[in-house]
Amino acid sequence: MGLGSTAKKIQKVADVADDVYTKVNELKTQLQDLRQTVEATNDRVDDVDRELAEQRALIEALAEEQGIDTAAVLEDAALPAEEEATPTETQ
Repeated sequence: MGLGSTAKKIQKVADVADDVYTKVNELKTQLQDLRQTVEATNDRVDDVDRELAEQRALIEALAEEQGIDTAAVLEDAALPAEEEATPTETQ
């Protein structure tokens, strides 16, 4: 085997390594973007949860003023079971 074929093989390995390095960097960037998206989504979900709690408190206060039993209303309502309402929540 001559030096020419060895040089070609080494160049091929170097080219493959360069391609892999480029792909790893692309994946790293995608992962960072995904993490930022997840964090932003978590922040929005927290905001929505907070707003929902505020709205619930206001509605319950208004219902109490009107003499409405909110517990009875919720019992009569056709609400999904807790497991069905949050199927992806695993925390």
